[in-house]
Amino acid sequence: MTPQISMYDKSETNPSELLVGAMSDVASVSWYEAGSFVSDFEKTFAQMLGVEHCVSCASGTDALILALKALECKQGDEIALVANAGFYGSTAVHTLRATPVYVDVNDASLCMCPAALEAVLKDHSIKAVIVTHLYGQLADITAITALCRTYGVALIEDCAQACGAADATGSMAGSFGEIACFSFYPTKNLGAYGDGGALCCNSPEIAANVRAIKQYGWRSKYQVDVPLGMNSRLDPVQAAILKRKLPLLAGWNTRRREIAQLYANSLAAILRCPTMSSNTMDYVAHLYVARTPLRDELRAYLSENKIMSDIHYPIPDYRQPAYSVAGVFLPVTEANTSQLVSLPCYPGLSNEAVYRVIDVVQAWEGKA
Repeated sequence: MTPQISMYDKSETNPSELLVGAMSDVASVSWYEAGSFVSDFEKTFAQMLGVEHCVSCASGTDALILALKALECKQGDEIALVANAGFYGSTAVHTLRATPVYVDVNDASLCMCPAALEAVLKDHSIKAVIVTHLYGQLADITAITALCRTYGVALIEDCAQACGAADATGSMAGSFGEIACFSFYPTKNLGAYGDGGALCCNSPEIAANVRAIKQYGWRSKYQVDVPLGMNSRLDPVQAAILKRKLPLLAGWNTRRREIAQLYANSLAAILRCPTMSSNTMDYVAHLYVARTPLRDELRAYLSENKIMSDIHYPIPDYRQPAYSVAGVFLPVTEANTSQLVSLPCYPGLSNEAVYRVIDVVQAWEGKA
């Protein structure tokens, strides 16, 4: 019987000996919240990124909310962001009752378009920009950073899908903006065994504000000095797991890029495949998202052949039923929404499975 190829398999990135070892480490101490496991991971992660501070929290979404709060964004403030990244940034903006101002994307990368951002910065009083390194592809961060500096606007990097990506100089995703936000959801390039997140920055003031806000607004125990506090902690077990995984991240990202290259080499004449630049480090292939106007037909054929696929993401943020925004139309975002298809791409995926996906897509082309 032909086995099913899934969108994600945890066996490669969650070996039992790693998990048992991390849990045993934490079980050997008597303090289960915060403590050295969390601080050790924060220090190691900050060093990997080349930044001064890392503050962990409960999720990537919490990280985005905490970032906006730390930058004193409030109700009515305008926040610029893309509309094709799953509503995660929009969730944070709406949580603060701020106002999202959506920016169109580059047609090649599907990340924020610098020219579209500049038009928004000219026409609006933007408080902060959230740039998402979508699908593991580093956005045009040099141009976007320069625009934010020119217009005096804070830059938040959403690195949830791009942990380990770097530009041609070796500067890593998470080291460019005022604040960077990470998710450690299990399917991420660096994933915990549950949920988790982190914020990174170079400012001691921002780091101190985030540490206070994430724990009720305390500067000292039971003394609430900072408004809009919340309760958002990274569990020590997750921190211990993440620290053990950090040395493996580069190898896992290399494998993701290898799979992406195999797809691109074989499918570029059939699908519009992600662009891989000469600097391969700027793409860590968190998701392999191709495009075809016959997306639904392809997905049906893949399913018939026991290959899972997905759509990341089917609905622009401004068309979500709970937060629909009249009069917004982003042409590049709209043109691509109906064409996106995600193929399996994760470190444990074998070459045999990759070639099977390729064979099925090539066979589908003859039937389409």
